[in-house]
Amino acid sequence: MTNTSISRFPVPEIKDLPEDLRDRILAVQEKSGFVPNVFLTLTHRPEEFRAFFAYHDALMDKPGDITKAEREMIVVATSNANQCQYCVVAHGAILRIRAKDPQIADQVAINYRKAEITPRQRAMLDFAMKVSARAYEVDETDVETLKSHGFSEEDIWDIGAITAFFGMSNRLANLTSMKPNAEFYNMGR
Repeated sequence: MTNTSISRFPVPEIKDLPEDLRDRILAVQEKSGFVPNVFLTLTHRPEEFRAFFAYHDALMDKPGDITKAEREMIVVATSNANQCQYCVVAHGAILRIRAKDPQIADQVAINYRKAEITPRQRAMLDFAMKVSARAYEVDETDVETLKSHGFSEEDIWDIGAITAFFGMSNRLANLTSMKPNAEFYNMGR
């Protein structure tokens, strides 16, 4: 194991990983041209890596009325509130690509309330921010507000689950001092 500058914890060499983790990382590298540091950092704990990415994929890759770009908006806005540099930078890059808009991620990260988004998206992010910071205050009024914008109960669950999952992810990224890959900064611009 080597301790690299991408994490304050040891990061195993790809060649030393269990086959399933190695295969997943190499597939990501093939698709994107680099290995996002989150994949390398989380290999420190293989079982947790598997669980993390299984839940990530269940939330972020599923079909539904919340677009993939909107899912990334949730991640970027709440990750900024949680002061997670890695997630804002990495998911900001993904948001720019999925939204086909080079400015949207910066707008959402800095102040989603002034971003050029729809009222529906603003309601979604208002709810996500409440779940992120004050989940204990969520009530039926919040649910009814989202329903008035066309969100179903399943959509509302997804917004909350994405927010909660990335709250954990933000905390892990900050704990590990995970560094964003340089490649993320120019993606989608």
